[in-house]
Amino acid sequence: MKQSLTIIKVGGKIVEEPATLSRLLEDFSALPGLKILVHGGGRSATAVAARLGVETRMVDGRRVTDAEMLRVVTMVYGGLVNKNIVAGLQAHGVNALGVTGADMNLLLSDRRPVKDVDYGFVGDVKAVDTDGFERLLGMGVVPVVAPLTHDGRGSLLNTNADTMAGETAKALASRYDVTLVYCFERPGVLTDEADDASVVSHLTPELYVRLKADGTVSGGMIPKLDNAFAALAGGVKKVVITCASAIADPDAGTAVTVAN
Repeated sequence: MKQSLTIIKVGGKIVEEPATLSRLLEDFSALPGLKILVHGGGRSATAVAARLGVETRMVDGRRVTDAEMLRVVTMVYGGLVNKNIVAGLQAHGVNALGVTGADMNLLLSDRRPVKDVDYGFVGDVKAVDTDGFERLLGMGVVPVVAPLTHDGRGSLLNTNADTMAGETAKALASRYDVTLVYCFERPGVLTDEADDASVVSHLTPELYVRLKADGTVSGGMIPKLDNAFAALAGGVKKVVITCASAIADPDAGTAVTVAN
């Protein structure tokens, strides 16, 4: 029988504000069993870049990462944000280890090819070292994963945290019963952005197509849900999109499912 593993992906806004980070650390620490935390940190990167005089360029909500911006996101994601989370988890008795994809060769990526936009040093995940993660989990370590990977040739790559969480979940699904939780500041997928009570409790592929077509689901929620359905197709047992303050509630948020 497989062990259960929970992978939590948390948006940068949650881990960048003291009050929401404190609640997240408390709730994540209380989760039973094996677990991994994958985090963002985009607002902090933008703020630090501005102080350093590095221009932030975004295309359709995605960061263009030139050589200077790569230095910034490496410092912020792999350093400031990651180590604040690790220190907070240690204070809660969690034996956390902050890593990027380059550490232990955990996540290997290809640099995104230039099409309509040159995103620079941005990576698309091509391999996850399941043995590496299994060794860490087997030692009682809780990996805290920053949104950086590498190309195997010495270059770090800025990488979407939702995708990293989804690819890690799929890779580990062959060895664990994986629950993947995407959490952010809203209570789930909403039918009305102005009403937090309008949570879609179960989201099927058919309903997802309809909500995209009528514009109910748009923007950054689309790649998140694309990753969610890809994770289910890849063997992940359960995918939930919920509020960061509700990760301990099994009935909260939107359960993404392939069946009614």
